[in-house]
Amino acid sequence: MITVCRIEDLPPGEALRVTEGVPAPVAVFNADGVLYAVDDTCTHQDASLADGWLEGCLVECPLHASSFDLRTGRPTCPPAKAALRTHHVEVVDGLVLLHVNVGEPA
Repeated sequence: MITVCRIEDLPPGEALRVTEGVPAPVAVFNADGVLYAVDDTCTHQDASLADGWLEGCLVECPLHASSFDLRTGRPTCPPAKAALRTHHVEVVDGLVLLHVNVGEPA
């Protein structure tokens, strides 16, 4: 379990890139008050999804406009074809906590 930040430091519509204490970068999103975490690197090409555009529970890659569903990690349009690994994120005592999933993407 990794402490990411205080919940007030991740307002709705924002994302944070986590690199400390994880095997690969993870992006944590606040999508209208619901927190999601996925591998940060687009599966199509090396781009940070934390730098992408968030709309509801979808994030669009800033490089080639692949879109991913944050609930499942699955791409919703090309050029990405492979899913992202999703991670569990929760808020405890005002802290955003990340539980990294080391398994294969769904």
